[in-house]
Amino acid sequence: MPGTIQLHGRHFVAGERIATEARFHSAPVDGPAHAFSAGTPALVDAACQAAEAAFESFGYGTREERAVFLETIAEEIEARADAITDIGARETGLPRARLAGERGRTVAQLHLFARHIRGGDYLERRHDPALPERQPLPRPHLRLMQRPVGPVAVFGASNFPLAFSVAGGDTASALAAGCPVVVKGHSAHPGTSEIVAEAVVAAVARCGLHPGVFSLIQGGRRDVGEALVRHPLIRAVGFTGSLAGGRALFDLCAARPDPIPFFGELGSVNPMFLLPAALAARGASIGAGWAASLTMGAGQFCTNPGIAVVMRGPEGDAFADAARAALGGTGRQAMLTDGIAAAYRAGRDRIAAGSGVQALFASTCDRRDATPYLFRTTAADWLADHALAEEVFGPLGLIVTVDSLAQMRDVARALSGQLTVTIHMDDADTDLAASLLPILERKAGRVLANGYPTGVEVCDAMVHGGPYPASTNFGATSVGTLSIRRWLRAVCYQNLPDQVLPQDLR
Repeated sequence: MPGTIQLHGRHFVAGERIATEARFHSAPVDGPAHAFSAGTPALVDAACQAAEAAFESFGYGTREERAVFLETIAEEIEARADAITDIGARETGLPRARLAGERGRTVAQLHLFARHIRGGDYLERRHDPALPERQPLPRPHLRLMQRPVGPVAVFGASNFPLAFSVAGGDTASALAAGCPVVVKGHSAHPGTSEIVAEAVVAAVARCGLHPGVFSLIQGGRRDVGEALVRHPLIRAVGFTGSLAGGRALFDLCAARPDPIPFFGELGSVNPMFLLPAALAARGASIGAGWAASLTMGAGQFCTNPGIAVVMRGPEGDAFADAARAALGGTGRQAMLTDGIAAAYRAGRDRIAAGSGVQALFASTCDRRDATPYLFRTTAADWLADHALAEEVFGPLGLIVTVDSLAQMRDVARALSGQLTVTIHMDDADTDLAASLLPILERKAGRVLANGYPTGVEVCDAMVHGGPYPASTNFGATSVGTLSIRRWLRAVCYQNLPDQVLPQDLR
């Protein structure tokens, strides 16, 4: 096996390596498969019980203790850098440079949350002093602060084996908030998950924390994920994945005797609107840039810009020609799993079969390799066929041509919820952009100008979420420091003496 760490194929529950009789095998792009223990509902229960036991100390510890813990996880991940890159490249087919960059992002966001909780602003502390002489009734002494909700379940994502997986943004923000985490690992990269989990477990031990603060459950059938979101000790769930899978888990969370929040990031077509002056001045360069963004990482980004809305005419044709030429220079890329590759081919066939759809660039993709596709349709046909507005996870682009600015607004109004929308504009497009913005900001969590949505900055001002079906909670984000709010709830303390209050309110 590649790397410096020998895989043992077991789960981590409260610091212990645990094997189960049920097994599954990895399906790497390169190298031999490896056997892993598969999760069970009984294992889920053990992990959740340990998480609840850990919350009694971890949830009420100091912010400094949690900040040091996050920084220690980052150190332990970096100590395993070569092994993570080796096994990650073999399991996913992602380039080593991409994985190194993603590891850097993972480590950086751990440090970011350490700084964030040290600052304390996220606590949103509020204070209304008592007014004993107020008439007709006195006011009590009131103080408010955000508190951790309790144990959190996190589902690893297929397309980001580091930044949205075992120690990714959901885990980092939940631990920063004071919530123990039970991770359901993704079967697409179990070896990568194991090595990163080793880093987290090592950090737990170094910091002297309760071992139940973190557990990893690998693989397993659907009943394992269902048992995790239904477990009465789990208080919130973070998920990044397909609309169908996420919606099923969301419904389970809502159907519990005690419903809990489900923060699912479920995908998006991330449309781009090319306004007339920008299209006329630089449509060809936008087309080439779109092709590059569309094919980045074999199109396996949730922010992949799958739709471009342009005016019909010579400028729109020039944009399409430039995109088609750029796509012609793109070779085959390995997709993350055989299942994702099959879904991509099914999505291609669905778009190609749409009424009024014209193929501008076709290629051949089979098994686990992906090649790009480019299609074009009219706004009238797109508005009449909802299937043309659904996400295709892969390097496929659809150009929607409009006959007027009014029709462009109709397309904008017809969009479902998105993670992002992009406006390509020049100075002469300002009035049109201003008229579109009230429509577009209701559709997406992030609105861009003159750029491409692939690449999500991890920072204070980022929103990675949006109205359904982009996510199941339009007021939340899964990237950036604001994501910590998913794992917090406001508590008001009335007339409590200082000696009883949480330390951060004294």
